Amino acid sequence: MFSGIVEEFATVVAIEKEQENMHFTLTCSFVGELKIDQSVAHNGVCLTVVKIENGNYVVTAMKETLLKSNLGLLKVGDKVNVERSMLMNGRLDGHIVQGHVDQTAECVAVEDQQGSYTYTFKYAFDKDMARKGYMTVDKGSVTVNGVSLTVCNSTDDSFQVNIIPYTYEHTNFHAIKVGTRVNLEFDIIGKYIARIQQFN
Repeated sequence: MFSGIVEEFATVVAIEKEQENMHFTLTCSFVGELKIDQSVAHNGVCLTVVKIENGNYVVTAMKETLLKSNLGLLKVGDKVNVERSMLMNGRLDGHIVQGHVDQTAECVAVEDQQGSYTYTFKYAFDKDMARKGYMTVDKGSVTVNGVSLTVCNSTDDSFQVNIIPYTYEHTNFHAIKVGTRVNLEFDIIGKYIARIQQFN
């Protein structure tokens, strides 16, 4: 379980393909605090630490994860938003994030708001999935590349988010441009409500 409050970004050091899996070697400031089998969100994708050595750590993504997320697009040197799992005695500063990416979206606009930034994202809309809660709503929560954000100007297949300078500088939002593909996780509470309504 995560909160969508990114701790920092990790740098991809190496990528190794093994059959349908991809092994990612990364480094960040808290490698020395990690343990094997620990869960870490990478651009919002929950992955398990499988190896730690030489100041780096390794996580493995399977085919399904690569198909549903932007991890398969990563290159050596790329910056990845990382967050360790929540402490149960901590504050929930973002919202409840599972680390289960639902689909990707494409950045279609970036507007400089003289100090902050507005990003517009467009995603493939499926009416049946929307009935199950896979959608955004105005002032609701959404996770973009692991970052908990508030939705603005939601439509059937697009939404906007506003990014303050701190988030811009301390996450990989500063690298998101028109055409960049990002990971989306829709709000789990919305999914549960939609599921319950199916029985009414």
